[in-house]
Amino acid sequence: MHFKDRHEAGIKLGEQLKKYKDSKDVIVLAIPRGGVEVGYEIAKFLNAKLDIIVTKKIGLPDDDEFAIGSIGPDKKVMLNEETIRIYNVHEDYIKEKTREISKEIERRYKTYKGKYELPNLKNEIVILTDDGIATGFTTKAAINYIKSQKPKKIILAVPVAPSDFADQVKKEVEFVCLHSTNLFFSISQFYGSFPQLEDKEVKNYLREINAESK
Repeated sequence: MHFKDRHEAGIKLGEQLKKYKDSKDVIVLAIPRGGVEVGYEIAKFLNAKLDIIVTKKIGLPDDDEFAIGSIGPDKKVMLNEETIRIYNVHEDYIKEKTREISKEIERRYKTYKGKYELPNLKNEIVILTDDGIATGFTTKAAINYIKSQKPKKIILAVPVAPSDFADQVKKEVEFVCLHSTNLFFSISQFYGSFPQLEDKEVKNYLREINAESK
């Protein structure tokens, strides 16, 4: 499956989630930046609130894209101990990266929302979304945090994900995915247009949709 852009992917996901339309206890949580464009279309279709959830992966010292762990929005750390052992990653490096990434998570919340504030998810139906899933580390960190907030239900809704991740996550949450495949190199391969979003675009999407859903 191929998407024209993130907007099209979000609209298609919204259609799959139509049973939640106009429900007052639904909140769409998007992983910035690209996930916010997808989340905007879902929230618009469902007439739901839109917020962000910022999680970031901890990469290897010489390959930042290869995840050895992740940090959630509440700055809790999740590590893959086996990978750390195999690659002999030093504890000092992990501590340094944890401090650095925690500051970046706080900065992003302040940039997008004006302050470091996490939404109240208790008894809410939470729809977590992104523009796609590659390793799944940041998504798992987001799910772990959401679970800790005692929501009524968690739905992970994404345009595309690797098949092995899809099989795992179905055991934890309701999973809505338009396309899962083993032929996975990068998220961008499934999009005709996949530009990087600017911070100001993320802020505009959040401001616009939440003004409409009031």
